[in-house]
Amino acid sequence: MTWTVRVDRQLCQGSGICAGTAPEVFVLDDDRARPREDGIPPGEGVLEAADMCPAQAITVHDGTEVIGPRPD
Repeated sequence: MTWTVRVDRQLCQGSGICAGTAPEVFVLDDDRARPREDGIPPGEGVLEAADMCPAQAITVHDGTEVIGPRPD
């Protein structure tokens, strides 16, 4: 099972919080975040990164269901 992570590069502010929280998943590229790979193994770190994104630019998908960011 893998998750899909999407970063809306128009919303992304390039804060680097995601890359600091889940460096195995995110990298900054041209001052914007992007996922390192298309499919990632499930993990708490990527959900935390989506929760912490100040621009709410990150979504985590399990199949067709959006599982992150999580509701407060």
